[in-house]
Amino acid sequence: MIPTPDTSHLSAIDFESVYEPAEDTFLLLDALEADVSALRDMKPTVALEIGSGSGCVSAFLGKILPGVPLTLAQVMLEPINASFAFPLRARLKNSVDILLFNPPYVPTDSEEAYYAQSGMTLPGSWAGGTDGMQVTDLFLPDVPDLLSPHGRFYLVAVKQNNIQDIASRMGALGLDCETVLQRRAGREHLFILRFTKRPSTL
Repeated sequence: MIPTPDTSHLSAIDFESVYEPAEDTFLLLDALEADVSALRDMKPTVALEIGSGSGCVSAFLGKILPGVPLTLAQVMLEPINASFAFPLRARLKNSVDILLFNPPYVPTDSEEAYYAQSGMTLPGSWAGGTDGMQVTDLFLPDVPDLLSPHGRFYLVAVKQNNIQDIASRMGALGLDCETVLQRRAGREHLFILRFTKRPSTL
């Protein structure tokens, strides 16, 4: 078992605005560790984490895949209303081998999610709006353009996000979906979804 990266350098004040690693974070780490052999065999050159928060996930990826350049993007709702990951899209088009996103997935009122995101406060890390998909929906259409031909996209979701609908919509974009891990954590039923480009679209 690969140890979870130490985040003790972050203070209580930091965690007032940065999401502290929790069960969803740890499930994503477990999924990456379960896939470590396949990820190493890919010989990835670019990894991108959207909404990096404490940096725990990227630090973990750096441990299991030393030498892979990591790009961290901390993206809030207002900037992505213009275009999610727009500054990255041209530079990283079809070149991201490992794409990671633990989005704000908790279903909330849309207005609550908007103000949480635009205020860049801690609730912005979990308030997901309608069906918990308000932020995720903005990003998903960008995934095919970012992902390399043999890249993998890992998404954290909960049951209320409608997993089957996510898989169906991504399928229409030429991506296959697989549930890597799922786990109950209190009231949440967490999923780690892995997307890859369908061979016919390569």
